[in-house]
Amino acid sequence: MCNSLAPAPYRASSDATPEPDSRREYPPAPEPLPVPVMDNHTHLDFRHGLIEVSVRDAMDAAQAVGVQGAVQVGCDLESSRFTVQAVDADPRLLGAVAIHPNDAPVYAGRGELDSALAEIEELASHPRIRAIGETGLDFFRTHGDGLTHQRYSFRRHIDIAKRLGLTLQIHDRDAHDDVVQVLHEEGAPERVVFHCFSGDEDLARICNENGWYMSFAGTMTFKNAGNLRAALAIAEPSRILVETDSPFLTPHPYRGRPNASYMVPYTVRSMADVTGNDLSELCSRLAENTLQAYGSWA
Repeated sequence: MCNSLAPAPYRASSDATPEPDSRREYPPAPEPLPVPVMDNHTHLDFRHGLIEVSVRDAMDAAQAVGVQGAVQVGCDLESSRFTVQAVDADPRLLGAVAIHPNDAPVYAGRGELDSALAEIEELASHPRIRAIGETGLDFFRTHGDGLTHQRYSFRRHIDIAKRLGLTLQIHDRDAHDDVVQVLHEEGAPERVVFHCFSGDEDLARICNENGWYMSFAGTMTFKNAGNLRAALAIAEPSRILVETDSPFLTPHPYRGRPNASYMVPYTVRSMADVTGNDLSELCSRLAENTLQAYGSWA
């Protein structure tokens, strides 16, 4: 049974917006999970709903439903700097820093890509930054010459992750074959996570073979996402993670509304349905996998 209201930090006051847009209202809180898990990809600095929520309040709301930690992810220099501040402010957070593939051509166009990558490496030296990401390839939003900068940036991020011994969080949109090719050419880091896994059974098999993690978001609950459910069904249990990518990709039945880490239980329950796992056992597996991917939150 869902609560009738979103957690307190996600409720707009009655006078906050005279005529609130329901598409920007946060969904109700789910029933808490029986065993705590972690949201392995969130953007706490991005605002999508009607109200702004602090890092502490966001994590309090998540913890109340069995989401005991999260990985805050940077996509450019500003959000990566925020990530370092956030992991210092709340021990329930670990961090990832990177230049997003769609931002790489922007930095390159200003002649600033190499200096931006140098700062990413400096930020990544913080002990609670455990991943380089999100980085990768995006053939949906970037085309032409911009892809050259994407590929260069992706290779540089792989190098940083390997030299610093950090996990690599991959953004892969319409670029599965090319992402895999670059990983093989460069030599993948020890731990690789396909953030918001968007492939099919073929990519899941490749991840299984290489020991790469597949992180499932609210997209796997969408009615048109049969490919994701098929991939999850054959994924090695030791290779699956869960995430929100909040404030985006809110799970069914709240697709289109703002997302947050407290929404993870909706996706986990759908994952249990697809895999046929007992919910408690799946939660324990997800928590163990997340610790293997990123290390301890303590």
